[in-house]
Amino acid sequence: MFRNLAAAALALILAACGGDEPSAPTNGVVNLYTARHYDADLKLYEAFTEATGIKVNRLEMSPDQLIERMKAEGEASPADLVLMADAGALWRAQQAGLFQPVTTPTLESRVPAHLRDPAGHWWGFSRRARVIAYDKAKVRPEEVATYAALASSRFKGQVCVRSADNVYNLSLMAVLIERWGVARAQGWARGVVANMARRPQGGDIDQIRAVAAGACQVALTNSYYFLRIATSEAPADQEVAQKVALAFPEQAGTGTHVNISGGGVAAHAANRDNAVRFLEFLTSEEAQGIFAGANHEFPAVEGVTPPKDVAAYSRFKADPMPVAVYGQRQAEAQGVFDRAGWR
Repeated sequence: MFRNLAAAALALILAACGGDEPSAPTNGVVNLYTARHYDADLKLYEAFTEATGIKVNRLEMSPDQLIERMKAEGEASPADLVLMADAGALWRAQQAGLFQPVTTPTLESRVPAHLRDPAGHWWGFSRRARVIAYDKAKVRPEEVATYAALASSRFKGQVCVRSADNVYNLSLMAVLIERWGVARAQGWARGVVANMARRPQGGDIDQIRAVAAGACQVALTNSYYFLRIATSEAPADQEVAQKVALAFPEQAGTGTHVNISGGGVAAHAANRDNAVRFLEFLTSEEAQGIFAGANHEFPAVEGVTPPKDVAAYSRFKADPMPVAVYGQRQAEAQGVFDRAGWR
């Protein structure tokens, strides 16, 4: 009864959030709460339904909205599966008690150990690198070979970034704290703030376009945002791609910081078996190909060959740090940014 009431209430907000009405328990559906907002995911849902006959009812929200909604719904939540676009967000959802542990031979064999929660609360299914976009006419590749370079005097007044509360930046800072310690990470954050060309603003694509426009010479971005631009047929995007290149930092050291999108079975999933099947499907070669081909993300499953345009950027040394660390260090990361004046 409570599940049906929750589903009916949620139907009233679906027009604003996007998606289909979550359903009561049935063999034919899986109710998905997702913080991913990519058109490419529609192809995933369609492919899963075609392969299994299971309909995907989805509700799209921001990570914070998703977490708060599920906490409010409690045991009455109709959610069967939860997807997030960052390991830090997955960790926050786990801390809120939104997942139940799930382990299957398929998931264990396909998802590398460092890309999942050790207890099986969530599993990574795609990767994205946090890289440096730079102006090819003004910056030499060797000048952006490390993340530390962004805080050097070389880039005084030439760095574009997004806000400190952005989860991608928080996860990167969590890695720096884990690698360097708080004191050095704090010095780096202060150095980047001193080098900012403007106040933090916009999303990752805005940072790339700012580099192309000459507003700054370097910027932090996730790899797939640049690949979207580079593969676009729009003349404006082609012009940006001609001016900007990507540097994958730390290739001579620990490797470039890599984050994930991932998901887990909801704590009170009524359609648990369908949710597990969907998780396993996300690690299939078909789904991995959709992530890479439609959204330019890197596969999480080893041995999957991405399309040519993604493959050209995929041969880099990735930091093997377990992504579970990102959430554990998130509060410290926010504190470092706050003290540095990174708004």
